Amino acid sequence: MILEIEVDRTAWQELSDPEILLRQAAQATEAALDTDLSQTVLTVSLATDDEVAGLNQQWRNKAGPTNVLSFPAARDMPLPPGEPRPLGDIMLAAGVVKREAAEQGKSLEHHLVHLAVHGILHIMDYDHINEAEATEMESLEVDILNVLGIANPYT
Repeated sequence: MILEIEVDRTAWQELSDPEILLRQAAQATEAALDTDLSQTVLTVSLATDDEVAGLNQQWRNKAGPTNVLSFPAARDMPLPPGEPRPLGDIMLAAGVVKREAAEQGKSLEHHLVHLAVHGILHIMDYDHINEAEATEMESLEVDILNVLGIANPYT
């Protein structure tokens, strides 16, 4: 998977190299899914709460920021020959992610990786609308995070 990463350095200043964390999350997720995503591109934006709040209102009709938003690309989009297929876009809200990490007693780095994995799984059509879907998605998240040496975020 080709990652295009955008970071609001002011909002995410606590992280010295968030790109490495996001690449680790993407690589581990791709490996766990056992899917060749080498000819795909995913955009990940580490944004401000205000940016995420605007998109959350516009696309989900929900007020305020959320920790992560995932916007899958259309799978049937025509592409020029040799062009990588867009997977979609993921946005993470700095203030929400930091607050959640502190409230849950987790490092910011581990919480960011977890939410990046979560967002990528949404892009890959995983969801948690019902209990069966949630169990499948959470189990996959736990397995991926375990490979990265990150504890189960659901315990």
